[in-house]
Amino acid sequence: MMPMKRKVVSAAEAAALIRDGDTLTTSGFVGIGVPDALLSAIETRFLDSGHPADLSLVFAAGQGDGKDRGLNHLGHEGLLKRVIGGHWGLIPKVAKLAIEGKIEGWNLPQGCISQLYRDIAAGKPGMVSKVGLETFVDPRLGGGAINDISTEPMVELIKIGGEDYLFYPAQNITVALLRGTTADEAGNISMEREALLIDNLAQAMAVKNAGGVVIVQVERIAEAHSLPAREVHIPGILVDAVVVADPKQHVQTYGTDYSHGFTNRIRAPQGEIPPMPLDMRKIIARRCAFELPVNGVINLGIGMPEGVAAVAAEEGLLSHLTLTAEPGVIGGQPASGLDFGAAINTDAVIPQNNQFDFYDGGGLDMACLGLAQADMAGNVNVSRFGPRLAGAGGFINISQNARRVVFAGTFTTAGLDVQVHDGHINIRKEGAVRKLIQAVEQITFSGPRAARIGQPVLFVTERCVFELSPQGLKLVEIAPGVDMERDILGQMDVAPIVAEVRQMDARIFQEAEMGLRNDLLHLDLPSRIAVDIETGQLFLNFEKMRVRSAEDISRVRQIVTKTCEGLSGRVDVIANYDGFQIDEMLEADWARMVEDMTQRYYSNVSRYSGSAFMRMKLHRVFPDARTHIFENKAQASRFIGASAANKTPATAPNSSRKP
Repeated sequence: MMPMKRKVVSAAEAAALIRDGDTLTTSGFVGIGVPDALLSAIETRFLDSGHPADLSLVFAAGQGDGKDRGLNHLGHEGLLKRVIGGHWGLIPKVAKLAIEGKIEGWNLPQGCISQLYRDIAAGKPGMVSKVGLETFVDPRLGGGAINDISTEPMVELIKIGGEDYLFYPAQNITVALLRGTTADEAGNISMEREALLIDNLAQAMAVKNAGGVVIVQVERIAEAHSLPAREVHIPGILVDAVVVADPKQHVQTYGTDYSHGFTNRIRAPQGEIPPMPLDMRKIIARRCAFELPVNGVINLGIGMPEGVAAVAAEEGLLSHLTLTAEPGVIGGQPASGLDFGAAINTDAVIPQNNQFDFYDGGGLDMACLGLAQADMAGNVNVSRFGPRLAGAGGFINISQNARRVVFAGTFTTAGLDVQVHDGHINIRKEGAVRKLIQAVEQITFSGPRAARIGQPVLFVTERCVFELSPQGLKLVEIAPGVDMERDILGQMDVAPIVAEVRQMDARIFQEAEMGLRNDLLHLDLPSRIAVDIETGQLFLNFEKMRVRSAEDISRVRQIVTKTCEGLSGRVDVIANYDGFQIDEMLEADWARMVEDMTQRYYSNVSRYSGSAFMRMKLHRVFPDARTHIFENKAQASRFIGASAANKTPATAPNSSRKP
């Protein structure tokens, strides 16, 4: 295609460039970076003339407000023929056409479509990934097809080196509808007032290399070649047409017309995002926050998980975490609602396809994602519910590859009314629809696959917590005020595994801040280790302590070493393991640390826990100390007392003992 001499055109002129049968790709994430002026112009032209008709559409992230904006402009019978997309929940007009079989439709992982743009630009036949295996995207489970008329394979199962992979074939995309902030007369595009970069560059390259048309919606025009080169995100050589939009069709997000904070040109003051009220959303967010990995990289999904960011801010944890969002946000505090995808005080904003590269490669220490349906095998569905098509979005990429996954959602839905009062929850009205069912309608996350590869998975609700075991879902925590039989087992289609169940942390249900910073950073660790001057006994209080990293073990080693080196000799030890938790992969490291401390500083050691399961775990971790593990402190103390009867206790230097 020859370059257009005059690149600045009207929206109507741009819409006239699109021919019947073209394949479009559009930029956007929820309401960020969506070229509404271009989409509206196409809709107007179609309603006036019946053209362009029979268009195909390829998009990654959901682009809409759940009503009329974004891709909903294209939701007319005859305008679209085929749609391949990642998230459909915000575009009900297009989704309705697919559900009713009036267009061909496929739901593929958002990250795979985002990365596919790059591979199309590079002239590759498609994209190879493990993302989607054993979900509804897998050809063995439907291949992502939304209806019966969608018969052409959009995903293929292949083997490389004897392992299963999915192949996503390249699409022949002929038109790109993109968005930026400023265009110069040569078509160079900057994005200084946009909240995200998304996939604009990869999409423009993919279409330009296919001989197609690239149209970009902007706010303003600058003199040719006047933009700073480092601020140009779409080079003019890729752009065929530029449209200056009405400000009403070029808002920064669908929730905010413009925020300097979302451009990352300024840092917003602390506390700008207010604390959540103490309701069931905050209860769930608070419990999820207990799983946050210090100095870790985290993804928070849309919906219920969004509250985790607010809790982390309220608890003073944001500086110890790196929160991310799939469109490319790294660091800072993600926004929610129709601002979702934007963030304040970020460290960086990168293209969406690069973010998914990082995610797919295992870069996430934890993901917290929504929970719509789950079954006892640990399968999760967030994508399809009867006639309602939500779409997977980035859920499959994120959940399948994060080192740890926490699913968050209410236990039931449709009318659920929960009151938080005096440290308890009161279920005033049960939801009409159950979420914990016999079999999910569609597999967006494969529980058996996660269990097989050893991926830690937690399911957090307002009334209880489950964890995924090799045998399926296991009930592990219950909220104060909840009746297990009536409020949990009685609201499930199939009973979970029930063994030892502990109570959810009481702080979750109180108005005051939880002091979670102390827990996660182990700021209280020095107060957990004490020497009884009278007896010379060392007390290690690991009650309700959570060990989740090698750094946690190192902190314990350092403080115990410092304490013991101040004593005059070996010391008897009593260790409280009530409510203690340690990730299974760290048990051997913990045992080696304890053995080293024993060889260097300890005489007799007794441990106790009121939990039979914890005592079993201690037996496994310390196999040579079976007779030294007790049910309570009194038993442990009697053992140490008997062992120390003929031994002079260790003392701190310059300490005095009562006779």
